Amino acid sequence: MTAEPAGAAPASVTVRVLSRSPEATQALGARLGRQAAAGDVIALCGELGAGKTCLIQGVAAGLGVPPPVTSPTFILIAEYAGRLPLYHVDLYRTEGLDEIRALGLEQLFDGDGLTVVEWAEKAEALLPARSVRVRIHGAGDEARTIEIDGLRPGWEAAGG
Repeated sequence: MTAEPAGAAPASVTVRVLSRSPEATQALGARLGRQAAAGDVIALCGELGAGKTCLIQGVAAGLGVPPPVTSPTFILIAEYAGRLPLYHVDLYRTEGLDEIRALGLEQLFDGDGLTVVEWAEKAEALLPARSVRVRIHGAGDEARTIEIDGLRPGWEAAGG
């Protein structure tokens, strides 16, 4: 795992992780969940089967949310109770920005919990600048490269 200052935002950190298993992806997610604060937004991008839901299952575990945590593909938003409320948003089946805007995501972004958005590229125009952006590369049985941009400084030192 390497950390380097993000170019445009000196107050953030970029991390690149190689995940060789679903368990490693979940462990990374758990670390994100343990360090989350109210009002945080995690924007996830990656191909179908890349491991977005797997990462969110880890985030949920890090927040103390009991399983199961599944992708809300048809209901679009699922809420889970943990140390912070977890709002799991799945935009896969949405048709456009107007439909996404009608979901009221801005209220979640400014709320008391952690909002994690799958297929976040569909809502880029609505995402707050403070969002942590996660891109997962890879699918199937191959290892995943996970790039995380916008972490708070000291993220690596906080460990997990």
